[in-house]
Amino acid sequence: MAEEILRLENINYSYIDGGYERQILKDLSYTFEKGKFYTILGPSGSGKTTLLSIIAGLDTAKSGEIYFEGKNIKEIGLHKYRRNAISIVFQQYNLISYLTGLENVMLAMSETDNKLPKDRKNVAYNLLERFGIVRSKADRMVNQLSGGEQQRVAIARSLASNVDLIFADEPTGNLDTATEREIIAIFKELSQEFGKTIIVVTHSNTVSEMSDLRVLLKDGKLNEL
Repeated sequence: MAEEILRLENINYSYIDGGYERQILKDLSYTFEKGKFYTILGPSGSGKTTLLSIIAGLDTAKSGEIYFEGKNIKEIGLHKYRRNAISIVFQQYNLISYLTGLENVMLAMSETDNKLPKDRKNVAYNLLERFGIVRSKADRMVNQLSGGEQQRVAIARSLASNVDLIFADEPTGNLDTATEREIIAIFKELSQEFGKTIIVVTHSNTVSEMSDLRVLLKDGKLNEL
């Protein structure tokens, strides 16, 4: 039986829009398993990014609970949860432009309490190389790299802190189809070889078709497709 890593229980979220309360998530419950690659699909405005923000501890639900490895993330502490349990890959990469690819990855290593190897520089180089960023490119400022290369740096950075959960919000939205497939192949590798749980919000059928489980967010609830 697969091991549970993240459990959502009765999550509710709403906001005021033009004087009316608009409920986005309604008693949403779902369990994510360790080492699986999930895609969350849904129409625009269905709350996919909001849900990702909530399970990443960046936003707070109006009610409901989230458990990471059986422990409530409020008990863990949201800062500690974000620092040691999760990484996020963004559509816009969110790299620090005045740093090199290597420096971006090493910075992530300095911002976690997780146990990491002592030779962090070599580990960072090796991570980047595994995802197609050779040393000469790793030493360039990230704004000198292509979009696909920057996203590879962002993925290497997400792994550098040795977390178990990797979230991604439209990570291939700015990439061409060939590069998109390469990035998704990396996500598959992360789940299959590294045992990471990958949760990707996407509009892309290419992305969703390559995932282990496709989950639809509609009418405030998550249902497997």
